[in-house]
Amino acid sequence: MKKVGLFFGSFNPIHIGHLVIAEYMAEFTDLDQIWFVVSPHNPLKIKETLLHENKRIRMVRLAIEDDTRFKASNIEFDLPRPSYTINTLTHLNQKYPKLEFSLILGQDNLATLHKWKNYEALLRNYKLYVYPRVDPKPVPEALAKHPSVIITEAPIVELSSTFIRQAIAAGKTIKHMVPPAVAEYIEEMNFYKSLSAPNLPK
Repeated sequence: MKKVGLFFGSFNPIHIGHLVIAEYMAEFTDLDQIWFVVSPHNPLKIKETLLHENKRIRMVRLAIEDDTRFKASNIEFDLPRPSYTINTLTHLNQKYPKLEFSLILGQDNLATLHKWKNYEALLRNYKLYVYPRVDPKPVPEALAKHPSVIITEAPIVELSSTFIRQAIAAGKTIKHMVPPAVAEYIEEMNFYKSLSAPNLPK
């Protein structure tokens, strides 16, 4: 059975940090394919800060191009909002019964997993591949050593979509922070230029 790692995110925009994590998971774990699941509305984020989901998934598709190890998924676009991971997984299992799904998440998300809807069911039924963060929140030992949790040594890239949005708003180049095709699309569409840009070095 093909093993698919689900990498959920707003991808607002997708950047090289996301791609480094996906590359690691595809090459250094037993996952066969990585799906970038674009979230139309993360219940823990402010909806107004997001580009429309069709624009964000377009950027993901531009970023991964024709790499068969990766796939851009809009599975949540037609599901009830806000999106909850457990609901999405239930839908995916029904739609793709021959695939084995796992989750890819950061250590900070693992630390707050107890806030997720039906998180016990996630731990009971799915594997969680966890990548490290620069300043990780402490994870309870019982959770870190849970048989469903796989702590990986993926490279840490200290880059965020928030920083990129602020850099664009400040008129800075993001040339090497996102794939070239994504940078061209952002420039063409004038994305993020009207946002405020606090806390950036001059």
